[in-house]
Amino acid sequence: MRRVPLPLLLAGLGLGLGGALEPVALSGAQCLEHDCFGIFWAKKSFAEASEVCERGSGHLMTVRSTVAEDAISLLLQNRSGTLWLGLSLPLSCTEPTQRLRGFKWVTGDSRTDYINWAPSGRRCSERCVTVSRDLLWEERRCEDPADGFLCEYNYDGSCPRLPPTQGLPVTYTTPFGSRGGDFMALPPRSTATIPALGLELRCDEEGMSGGLLWGRDMPGAWPCRLANGGCEETCDEERGRARCSCPDGKMLGPDGRSCDSPCASAECRHHCVVAGSSFLCMCDSGYQLAADGYSCEDVDDCAILPRLCEQVCVNTEGGFECHCSSGYKMLDGRCQPINPCDEAPCEQQCEQVPGGYRCSCYPGYAIHLPGSTHCRLHCNSSQCPAQCDKDADSCECPDGFVLDTGADEEQVCVDLDECDMDYCDHNCTNHPGGYECHCNPGYQLIALHKCIGITVEDGEGAFSGDSGPTSQAPTPSRTPPKAEYLHPGVMLGISMGTLSAALALLALGYHLAKKRCRPPATMDYKCSSPHEKEMGLQPVTTVCATSSQKL
Repeated sequence: MRRVPLPLLLAGLGLGLGGALEPVALSGAQCLEHDCFGIFWAKKSFAEASEVCERGSGHLMTVRSTVAEDAISLLLQNRSGTLWLGLSLPLSCTEPTQRLRGFKWVTGDSRTDYINWAPSGRRCSERCVTVSRDLLWEERRCEDPADGFLCEYNYDGSCPRLPPTQGLPVTYTTPFGSRGGDFMALPPRSTATIPALGLELRCDEEGMSGGLLWGRDMPGAWPCRLANGGCEETCDEERGRARCSCPDGKMLGPDGRSCDSPCASAECRHHCVVAGSSFLCMCDSGYQLAADGYSCEDVDDCAILPRLCEQVCVNTEGGFECHCSSGYKMLDGRCQPINPCDEAPCEQQCEQVPGGYRCSCYPGYAIHLPGSTHCRLHCNSSQCPAQCDKDADSCECPDGFVLDTGADEEQVCVDLDECDMDYCDHNCTNHPGGYECHCNPGYQLIALHKCIGITVEDGEGAFSGDSGPTSQAPTPSRTPPKAEYLHPGVMLGISMGTLSAALALLALGYHLAKKRCRPPATMDYKCSSPHEKEMGLQPVTTVCATSSQKL
């Protein structure tokens, strides 16, 4: 398999780790962009080696690719011995058919793109893995000591090594104790010491791109010949003093080395606009800049533009709303008068009147009761449309009307002329939906249609005989008979004769009505008195009454 050479550093052999750890020599280290590897030559069991790595915020090394294998090759430098890797068997026996044979990394997973097992069969009991100069992985008992171990340290990022500068040697120190001058990448919290300048830098500053940079606590540039003095843009030296500068549209950051937009530290509430090497704050529409130059205050749009709305303007945070006065409503952005009939409960028609509305009905209908919204069928002429139910295939007419078919084949209600049926003794007046009986002078109306003579004792004045009182008696059409006293027997005979005549008239009326009425399917009606003006709906199959009074 072809191996990719690594631009890594072999650094700092035989240095101690400090008082916090037991005196175990870190013999060398290599760093990639996010990972560093250290090699320790000390006889330790698997558990003891793992503890040393963890004290330095790392763990035993995992070898998941040929890149890591190349790092091991450089660290060993052809030195003989076995080194612990971070691979152990949590099961009772190995499984040779699996890539990792049932082993797991000390990180708790089994992910890998690379294996390099030495030949072996199935083995049982607790087992761990070592590697040596031939780079083959070998199984061995975890409690048996190996010649050394490899530690791995992981980081989110790194600083590049400082560019080489003639006469300025640099010594780097990693957070896990490795020290040298040939590192290609340094993890966070590493330091770089430049004795010639009396300067110490630290890898912990974050640049504009989010990566790590070399910096120091003191603001401003260091000598320009070392990494451009730390300046993000231009480094200049005047009289031996380095100074950073930025192009138009940017300004020096608080560290005196980075270049930021003037708006980066601005406290503008809404918007910041770069103006040369400075900035201006601006506000959204509906706001104005406050006196402090940063905050934004709401503008009362209604006060600035009095005619902004048609009727009522209400200022809101950052804007305004238009409303309508009482009696108006907003329609398509305009205030339109409210018509009470739009929401009135009138059944048929509505009329707007001062202060409200009034319900009315179509021709042929009338309000059911005063103040009501309901309409009922009513005719005030000799003919009106019938009220038909298409689903039930039936039509109805008001009292005093009969159903008929008009010229246009539509069902109509035709007034019944009750006067042609001789309902009245003397005189009769027909009107739509009813009739009225009148008596000749000297007679008075009884039972709504009968006329009887008036005696002298009945009153001093003459009566017209109408069903209701009149303001002036009409001129008699003939001389009334002379009143005279009759014998009681004669009176009894007259009464019996009158009763017989009344029965005969009733029979005659019934006979005439029966002859004049149409079959129920074409002309049915029910009569009513002239005083009953509320029109009720009756079924088509109603039979004509035999009395001259409409029920």
